[in-house]
Amino acid sequence: MGPWLELCQAAAADVRTVLTELPTRAQREQVVGEGEGGDLTKAVDRGAERAVLRHFVRDDVRIVSEELGVQGEGRYTVVVDPIDGSQNSERGIPYFALSVAVAEGVTMDDVVFGYVYDFGSGEEWTAARGGGAFLDGRPLTEHPKDFVEIIHIEATAAAGIADRLPHLVPLVDRVRVMGALAISLCHLAAGRTDAVVSLKGARAVDIAAGQLLVRERGFAIDLFEDPPFEAAPLDVEARSRVVAGASPEVCARLAAALR
Repeated sequence: MGPWLELCQAAAADVRTVLTELPTRAQREQVVGEGEGGDLTKAVDRGAERAVLRHFVRDDVRIVSEELGVQGEGRYTVVVDPIDGSQNSERGIPYFALSVAVAEGVTMDDVVFGYVYDFGSGEEWTAARGGGAFLDGRPLTEHPKDFVEIIHIEATAAAGIADRLPHLVPLVDRVRVMGALAISLCHLAAGRTDAVVSLKGARAVDIAAGQLLVRERGFAIDLFEDPPFEAAPLDVEARSRVVAGASPEVCARLAAALR
């Protein structure tokens, strides 16, 4: 993991400084522009992005970020979501994260390093391609269940939940709606939950880091409306909804319910 881990840790420390400097809801959710991904840019998003990107902008790096879009060319692609779970951070809900993925190419299959730092719990999730997945430096060992006892649902407008939840009910027991897709994928990788679904098209900035933890554990993740997953481009466009679970069979059952 080497220097990439050190850069991510420095970036996380700088985002903590930004959060300290913007302690109130009014300060954090002030609209300061519009990101390349189409979402309104809030003060906390812009401050966090600037704090993070200064660690990664260099001649051999192509940057993909929720607010900035795509910038530069180089051997590496660094995919950044400075605050995954922005609304949680604005409202003081301690479930949001810095998500960074490093790729030696421009597709999901090229991702070689993933980093997710949960600002609420202080947990640091990492993965290296072919090297495993870790929580605070310790290998992940627990497994999700083939029967989906607990599922994370993300991208959760109320209307979307009302529309899709009846179709998921026969397949799952308990539902968690948390608001940060990167962390939810990490919890699946740790066996804390058994599946993750996103009810709207996922972007690379949402999943590039977390998916590596899932895949390094040997679990399954799929962009079922725009396969194959491995070929998904690292950019800021929203594409297929995402499903993830213990096996391809679990993903197939969830995808059928979402259709």
